[in-house]
Amino acid sequence: MAALKKISKNSYLFMNILGRKYQPQLSICRNLNLQEYHSKDLLRQHQVTIQDFRMLDSKLDPKSLSDFKADEYVIKAQVLAGGRGKGHFDNGFKGGVHLTKNPDDILKLAKNMIGHRLITKQTPKEGILVDKVMVAESVDIKRETYLSIVMERSYNGAALVASPAGGMDIETVAEKTPHLLKTIPIDIYEGVTDEIASEVAEFLEFKGDLKKKCSAEVKKLWQLFLKVDATQLEINPLVETHDGRVVAVDAKINFDDNAEFRQKEIFALDDVTGMDPREREAASLNLTYIDMDGSIGCMVNGAGLAMATMDLIMLSGGRPANFLDLGGGVGQAQVSAALKILETDPKVKAVFVNVFAGIVNCATVANGIVAACKQNPPKHPIVLRLEGTNAETARKILKESGLPLHIVSDADEAAKMAVQLASKQ
Repeated sequence: MAALKKISKNSYLFMNILGRKYQPQLSICRNLNLQEYHSKDLLRQHQVTIQDFRMLDSKLDPKSLSDFKADEYVIKAQVLAGGRGKGHFDNGFKGGVHLTKNPDDILKLAKNMIGHRLITKQTPKEGILVDKVMVAESVDIKRETYLSIVMERSYNGAALVASPAGGMDIETVAEKTPHLLKTIPIDIYEGVTDEIASEVAEFLEFKGDLKKKCSAEVKKLWQLFLKVDATQLEINPLVETHDGRVVAVDAKINFDDNAEFRQKEIFALDDVTGMDPREREAASLNLTYIDMDGSIGCMVNGAGLAMATMDLIMLSGGRPANFLDLGGGVGQAQVSAALKILETDPKVKAVFVNVFAGIVNCATVANGIVAACKQNPPKHPIVLRLEGTNAETARKILKESGLPLHIVSDADEAAKMAVQLASKQ
């Protein structure tokens, strides 16, 4: 199901790595999005060894590079999408990643990127606007390895995953060469001990003095993982250089949304430029919006009911255009806003409100729907199935509103009606 791409991506990856059949976790999350340079800055703040770098913005100020010297430079467009090196810009410039040994080329290359849209296999067809470029020291790589720390449910805590085969998809390593993958559960009280760090460095095939350096990097990464409330810290690749260094070249960090009150500075860095405006508006209201490709807008409460609702629509011959999860403790104003968000989706031909109330109050949902419809007459048919807390009161509110709403008690029948009404639009 399409929604699974938005649900617990990390569970999918690491269940495959650990050799277990994928069982999707039915909880919705919106991961904090940090640009590459933000992640590198976090690594640097926690003394993890990285290559030196500088940032350029639309000012293209050469002074920011005046004290930056390297044998070779890598210039990378900063967007939240993969495939940058093979991408192209809307001005015809090829590649979002370039190498040069000539410092005079840096500003020329950056000028072709900043202010233009980069189009890759992972961006929308119109691309993503580049407003910053990272200029970094090009690392002379001798060997690449993989290291990550992830919260793993089966261990009731964190696990460290390592492989000497870095620089490639870790899923491929797990599938084709499982002997090149090592997973170590971490005791949250003991943390990454000297023994564990040394064991990991040895498995990653670092020798002599490099083994000590790698062990130190592993311990620093564990401290970073703890201090920023990370749920995943992935270094791919962690490299050995020809001049005898151990360097974290690329990093991906996911954070615990519930720790935002502790990590205000980090969450303030959230990049929402590539985020669907409806998803962004829903998040600001503590709601969860997921865009899909059908014609029926879905308002639900809870991820489990969202999945079931989408199944009912599919079994009835339709396709969901999206779903908006009200969650628990929602207020009338949020419900009204939720309906407006659904109706701004141009794909929507009908709206299906499917609520099974516990913490959520059906009367609150009904009042929110009525208020939204009276303020702005609905553009599309609305089918409602409300059960649970104050369901009878809610149905009475809807009927007495005088609005052209379709109230159905049976979920199957409600889904079929939503599909039929959408097909007539």
